[in-house]
Parts: sequence; structure tokens; C-alpha cells
Amino acid sequence: MARPLAGPQTLLRTLNGRAILESLARRGPLTRAELMTETGLSRTAVTQVLRMLEGTDAVAPAGVDRETRGPAAGRVALHPALGFAAAVHVDTVAAHIALVDATGAVRVENHAPFPLKGDRVEHIAELIDACLASVSGPLHVAVVGVPGIVTADGGIRDDQGPDGGAFRSALSARLGCPVRVENDVNLAALAELSDGRGAELASFALLLLDGGLGGGIVIDGRLHRGFSGVAGEVMYLPQTPLPIGAPVLGDAVVRDLALVHGRDPEETIDQHLDAAAAGDAAAIAMAAEMGRRLTIAAGSVALILDPEAFILGGTAAHPVLVDAVARVADEFAAQLPMRFIVSSFGPEAPLVGAVQESAAALRATVFSRLVPSADRAGR
Repeated sequence: MARPLAGPQTLLRTLNGRAILESLARRGPLTRAELMTETGLSRTAVTQVLRMLEGTDAVAPAGVDRETRGPAAGRVALHPALGFAAAVHVDTVAAHIALVDATGAVRVENHAPFPLKGDRVEHIAELIDACLASVSGPLHVAVVGVPGIVTADGGIRDDQGPDGGAFRSALSARLGCPVRVENDVNLAALAELSDGRGAELASFALLLLDGGLGGGIVIDGRLHRGFSGVAGEVMYLPQTPLPIGAPVLGDAVVRDLALVHGRDPEETIDQHLDAAAAGDAAAIAMAAEMGRRLTIAAGSVALILDPEAFILGGTAAHPVLVDAVARVADEFAAQLPMRFIVSSFGPEAPLVGAVQESAAALRATVFSRLVPSADRAGR
């Protein structure tokens, strides 16, 4: 009889091991019977793979199932010392950190404004260090959402120009792990696509107002970044009578609108919208202009991409601005029907997206170390 090939057996163990690890990450502690149901594997296969995973400290006992009939069955879970990923949302004034385990659960959070003078890489790293001090396990990867254009190689292009990947490299060196940089609005769009209002949409455009107006574009269920990362920079879409290249909506624009309408230019966009909700006539006029500009930007996107819906996030989800957008959209409905819905996550959407992406990156990193590599299966 011919001797069975080793390659396919190694590949089978790889696939079965990944299937069990992914099931434990998705569902939490499970019995062997539950793992059989989740993965479709036989009891023998589940037992063999768990024995292998226990030997690499990938899984650990997690109590006993006493809820089902029959003899009590032991549960297993991902080993608590597998390590963590850092999800980071950076805005213009602060950094928000969430330390995530392989199940996607947030174990600890940290948030602090950037110092007036200081290095933002060191500030972010110190916040992550403080999170790690309260848990037990190494940091394997970080996903960082930032405002600005992010290129395919992790470079950031913002008001100071392109950084050539310097931020990513410096943070990776400081943390001692790989760092992935993403545009913050793209992360918010991924959050909506996975677990938010976009989960049941084939295509949508997320319009997020937070300091500036950004867009996250999803086409046929996939995030569209564009060739150089510019896709979604809707704040600079041409609008009459604004000059080409002028920002459509954002903090600087609203300060100018406040001066025109006799309101305090130092108030935030939310404060102006709250005043409009309270009946302030000047604030109502400002909200109407903001709604007009946002809707025209959406119309420009609609004429090119024709998404199923627009999701309003960040300050764009303020009820006053949502109503202002609806009124302007009604005026265009006969020529250009557009559907607007409100984000599921509000201003937290970029961090939610970073949490989801960092958990996925952590699983990919850790699980590849715990099971035989499929790349070596045929060797």
C-alpha cells in the first residue's frame, strides 16, 4: 500500500486548527460537542486538534457546561495569555486607545489630549504602555486611524504634507510590533459595513463630520480606498460659489459662517447646532447652510457612484443637521433621489472600526504561529 502524503495531512491540521481557533474567537468558550457543531469536524478531529492546540498554549480549560442535560462537559477557550492588539483613534486634539484581545473584546481603554509640545508617537505609546500595565500578555499589532490621506505603504498626507511612512515606522519601532495606519473615516465605514447600518447595503457612502468632512466609500461590499488613498476626500469637492480647492465644511468653515451670522466663532459645530435646536435664528441659518453644503457634496458622489444610501456620522448625525440635509435632499429628489440614514456608532465609529480591524489582525498574527503553516504543508 502506498504511504499517505504528509503534505495534505499538515494542510488538514492547519485548516482544522484555524477553524477551531476562529470559532473560539467568535463564540467564546465552547465544549467539544459545540465545536463539532460550529466547525463540522468529527469528535476525533476536534479532540486531536485541541490536543495540539493545548500543547502550544493556544487554548485552555474554561469551566464546565452545566446547562445541558447529561454529564457535565468541559469547555475550552482561547488562552488568556495570547496577547493583545492596540486599536487607536487619533484626531486633531487627542488619542483614544483600546486594548483588544483575540475575541475582539476591549480589555482596557485610555484617552488623553496631545500635549501642546511633545511627540505624538511617544504620547500614543505611553497611553498603550499604561493599558498594557493593567493586563498580562504581549502586544502583537496596532491599528491606528488618523485624519488625512493614507497611502498604500502607510504614509500619511495631511496639512503638513506627506510623511513618507515616518509616523508608522516610528510608532512600530517604539511599540516593538507591526503598525497598520488607516484613514479614520475608512475605519468608520468598515465598522458600519461589519456591524452597523451598512451591513445590509450593497453600497454606501459614509459622510463623517469631525473637524472636517470625510467620506468612506463602500462598493459591492468592499471598502474603496482609491489608487493613492484619496477616495473619499469629499471636503474639497467643487461647490458654487466657492473657489476650487476650498473646504466645503469643517471647523474653519463654520468659524467663518459664525462670523457672517453674528455668532461666537469659538463655539464648536455641536454648540451651534444645539443653539439651532433651541431656536436661535442665527444658528438655524448656519445649520441650513451646513446642510446645503453637505447635501451638495453627497449629490456629487451620487452622480458618480450612485450608492444605495448615505450614512451620516460624527457631527453630521446631529438631529438638527440631519433635518437640514433632509430638507435640501427633498428639493433635489425629483432629479436626484438620495437616501440618508444615521450612523449606528456616532463619533465612536472610527475607534469601533479600529477595534474590529485590530482584532482581525491579532487573530491572523497569533493563529498563524499556533498552527502549522499552510505554506509549509507541501514541503
